[in-house]
Amino acid sequence: MSDTIDNLLAEVRAALRQADFDDPAQEARILVGGLLGLTPTGLMSRGGDVVSANKAALIRAGIARRLAREPLHRILGARDFYGLSLSLSPETLEPRPDTETLVEAMLPHVRATVARVGQCRILDLGTGTGAICLALLSEVAEATGVGVDLSEDALATAAANAQAHGLSERFRIVRSDWFETIDGRYHVIVSNPPYIRSDIIDGLDPEVRLFDPMLALDGGTDGLDAYRIIAAGAAAFLEDEGMVGLEIGFDQKDSVTRIFEEEGFDRVTFLRDLGGNDRVLVFRRADAAKPYAVGLPAC
Repeated sequence: MSDTIDNLLAEVRAALRQADFDDPAQEARILVGGLLGLTPTGLMSRGGDVVSANKAALIRAGIARRLAREPLHRILGARDFYGLSLSLSPETLEPRPDTETLVEAMLPHVRATVARVGQCRILDLGTGTGAICLALLSEVAEATGVGVDLSEDALATAAANAQAHGLSERFRIVRSDWFETIDGRYHVIVSNPPYIRSDIIDGLDPEVRLFDPMLALDGGTDGLDAYRIIAAGAAAFLEDEGMVGLEIGFDQKDSVTRIFEEEGFDRVTFLRDLGGNDRVLVFRRADAAKPYAVGLPAC
């Protein structure tokens, strides 16, 4: 008997339900819809359509991968972030909705910088898929960006994502260990650095522990190694009124703030994610000119 969309949806739901996944129906819709290139409406309206043997085999392979706890969007090969569909690769962190908070935090400064000087140069440390920088570039046509990563795989993925969204002319990649091979000055430095303590990585969900790159997860003994590097080096690469925007772990606001204050920065603001957790910190050099209004809430 031929496989139909409805039959395959039911097969995926049953397999995930038996394995005690939290929301097998939703995951089935995402997996089947993603692999067939159908919207949720398309899944409903075309449920009786026959699926080719090759596509059915692809979906059943997807079931096996999900049962092995591979994240859905890694199986699909892409994830949406701030309105952009971004390809994933083995050495890129899967961009999450929480990180969109960092884009929201920095957009007012990017726009204000363009209004003031006609351009905005962005440095994205640990760019991965390019998510943060590319989202900012997609919103502000006068902005340019440099995506920095130690992983050649990540840099190739970021470059491909820039190409896919018509942003290549304003985005370039640089292989560097943080600031090591960087030159020039920037109006904005952004980063979602590794911030998980080394001793708790083995206890993470398998979707993270087995499939996210360790380079993007392990923040050292206290989870703060990358913040110390960024705080120590950022001032040399910032324009006078430049700002640094960082994603942080839910319990790291005070510790990261202290690290930056010790390096001569003032905290401009902090933002919480949709779950109510502290998620983003924004800093400026304490000796910089007084900040102009950028629409950020005061901390």
